[in-house]
Amino acid sequence: MIQALIRGGLSNRIVILAVALGLAAFGVRALQSLSVDAFPDVTNVQVQIATEAQGRSPEEVERFITVPLEIAMTGLPGLTEMRSLNKNGLSIITLVFTDAPRSISRGSW
Repeated sequence: MIQALIRGGLSNRIVILAVALGLAAFGVRALQSLSVDAFPDVTNVQVQIATEAQGRSPEEVERFITVPLEIAMTGLPGLTEMRSLNKNGLSIITLVFTDAPRSISRGSW
C-alpha cells in the first residue's frame, strides 16, 4: 500500500507540488489571521456602583447609602466578593463575580 502511494507520488510530481503549495498558502493565510495576545486578559468580572451624597460625612454615607446597597446586592448570583469605600459625600461599592459561565434557564429573568 505504501509502495503504491510512493509510486503514485513520484509519477504525479506536478499534482503533489500543487497540493503542497496549496497547503503552504493555506497555512500562511491561517497564520496571518491568527489572533495571539502577548498578555491575555486575566481580569475578573467587576461592577462598580458609585453614589454621590454631597455634604454627608463618611459615617452617614456608610449608614444611609452603602449598607442598604450592600444588603440589596448580597443575593446576586455568582457574587464572590464585595468591597466598599466611603468618603465625604461618596460611596463606591465594588462587586466581583465568578468567571465561570452559568446556565440561564428560561423564565429566570
